[in-house]
Amino acid sequence: MIIDNSLIDYVASLSRLKVQESERERLIRDLGNIIGYIEMLNELDVAGVEAMSHAFDVRNVFREDTVEPSMDRELVLQNAPAQKDGCFKVPKAVE
Repeated sequence: MIIDNSLIDYVASLSRLKVQESERERLIRDLGNIIGYIEMLNELDVAGVEAMSHAFDVRNVFREDTVEPSMDRELVLQNAPAQKDGCFKVPKAVE
């Protein structure tokens, strides 16, 4: 991949960045190093390597979902400022 001023302008416009003229040479060199490293990674033989979504073996750490009795509805609604048909009554939020 050829990295030149037109590519720097294109990437800068996509990222909505202003690139100073004094930064262009450094950006061309840095972007070239990044692309070179990616090309080096593309040369690796990954046949037989299982795809993974995380660097570590992550397992579900949540507890098992168990059914437990909940609080009595009347007890919950005891402190409600307003209630209707066994539910909390709240002011209208959308007109």
